[in-house]
Amino acid sequence: MGFMTPNSPPVDPEEFLRRPFLDRIKILTLFWADNGFGSPTVFHVVYILKLVVLYGLGGLLIVSWTSDLGGLGEFTSWWDEPIVYQKLVLWTLLLETVGLAGTWGPLAGHFKPMTGGALYWLRPGTIRMAPWGRRVPGTGGDTRTPFDVLLYAAVLASLVVALVLPGVQDDDLTAALGAGTAGLVRTELWVAAGLLLVLMGLRDKVIFLAARGEQYLPVIVFSAVLPFTDMVIAYKLLIVSVWLGAGFSKFGHHFANVVPPMMSNAPTMPTRAMRRMHYRDVEGEDLLPSRFAKVMGHVGGTTVELGIPLVLLFTTTPEIALAGAAFMAFFHVFILLAFPLAVPLEWNVLFGYLAIFLFVGYPNGDGFGLFDFSEPWMLPAIAGALLFFPVLGNLRPDLVSFLPAMRQYAGNWASGTWAMKPGIEQRLNELTKPAKNQVEQLQAFGFEPDVAEITMQMTLAWRAMHSQGRGLYSVLFRHVDDVDAHVIREAEFLCNSILGWNFGCGHLHDERLIEAIQRRLHLQPGDLRVMWVESQAVHSPVQHYRVIDAALGVVERGHWNVAEAVAQQPWLPNGPIALEVDWVMPGYTPGEGHVAGDTASVGG
Repeated sequence: MGFMTPNSPPVDPEEFLRRPFLDRIKILTLFWADNGFGSPTVFHVVYILKLVVLYGLGGLLIVSWTSDLGGLGEFTSWWDEPIVYQKLVLWTLLLETVGLAGTWGPLAGHFKPMTGGALYWLRPGTIRMAPWGRRVPGTGGDTRTPFDVLLYAAVLASLVVALVLPGVQDDDLTAALGAGTAGLVRTELWVAAGLLLVLMGLRDKVIFLAARGEQYLPVIVFSAVLPFTDMVIAYKLLIVSVWLGAGFSKFGHHFANVVPPMMSNAPTMPTRAMRRMHYRDVEGEDLLPSRFAKVMGHVGGTTVELGIPLVLLFTTTPEIALAGAAFMAFFHVFILLAFPLAVPLEWNVLFGYLAIFLFVGYPNGDGFGLFDFSEPWMLPAIAGALLFFPVLGNLRPDLVSFLPAMRQYAGNWASGTWAMKPGIEQRLNELTKPAKNQVEQLQAFGFEPDVAEITMQMTLAWRAMHSQGRGLYSVLFRHVDDVDAHVIREAEFLCNSILGWNFGCGHLHDERLIEAIQRRLHLQPGDLRVMWVESQAVHSPVQHYRVIDAALGVVERGHWNVAEAVAQQPWLPNGPIALEVDWVMPGYTPGEGHVAGDTASVGG
């Protein structure tokens, strides 16, 4: 790839776009195996500069200036101050909530502008997604109001105030560490930020998830209510629960399919041969994960995330704690340098630092161990609270986003594919939003129209390389008679341009988003059909899908066997995988896109 120019598939764009859909998927997946997304190197440089200058240098300067810690040259004397942990979390939380951290920029589908987040959430009239709008009074509707904008601004203001005000002394902190520390963030500031974040989440779950509320809200609660020593131990339980949840989620069929495309897309993979090691036989057109990829994923990933955190949680040997924390820090750096498409770079830097801060700065043997809580009930209560959503989310993925369920890199995700008649994608620009559709963003970025279209189809190839893609495209061919006459799009990227954020969470673009779009655009049956699938439950061998017609609602439910999906090549050379249909809307005929004798539409 070039520094300023992308590495594009070696095809004539016009001829390529005339090929059948699955032929295009084959060409693009084989290209991905050797080249990844093909992003120009300048993209990665921009991300690194943002990470180093804005997040790293900016965060440390703010923390040091507002906490009376001394300059950056004295970092080694204050790196383990408790207020440093608290303010770095607040700084990360602020950037996430603004939209300047995870899922920012071109690798996440934000081309022009590169920022979603606040540009959407400070604008009345954009779509919001209340999690329980029909059940929680005062949260119904799907349009952002001036109240929502003010509430969001209040969340940002509460984080800024907590970040810039100096710490206050605390009796429990002094008893544990002695006098002379920079104190802690004031309790009332934690309470204000936590309450506002929860209220905002009830009005719009997109902002709560963008803030990574499932990980930072517990920090807010622990900081607000627990004495210092108990607070540090709770912080340890939190980070270990995140690691363990991620490790556990990698069991099953999905994760092996995540590793090859992620490593192909990593700019740190310097040679084609190293990329191809993760596939069975690229030259022979076999893109299933190789034994090497499976070993790397489950030994370098699953084993690390399950084994080392438990060692860190129980060891009282400083040398073992140092080695374990350093390994986890390296683990997060490795993920960072792979540049996964949601680009959670800041989160990985923070977690690498927190591993060292918590387990080296506050050793278990110095009174900060798992059994050093001041009250015996705290350990089971806090551990139970931290495990509640991961356990529920793995048993009932329909109830919990994969983010609170701690399945970030597992490959077991709710996903979707949109099929639109010609002209319907352009109509999405009628929605109130600060950014146009990505294909138009790319053209504004300087891409020729055909090249922009191929770039968008690269996201379909990426999905095909994961387990869900084979099932979704099998459903697509059941429900869309002439696939090549439709515009096919990856739902996660479209969601980014419509809502301003997505981290791979399919719950943000299920039928509730489609209903919101329909209330605004009044589409006809067959104009927009969405193939959507839920994550696989831990005890089930299948994934449950549904088909959503914007004008008709859910028209079909069914499931497929995950083992069969992962055994197929991304371009389905053996035909669509077997689907078990559980229900079809009476009168609806798959492929025709309408209900016989019924012209009613949802929200029409």
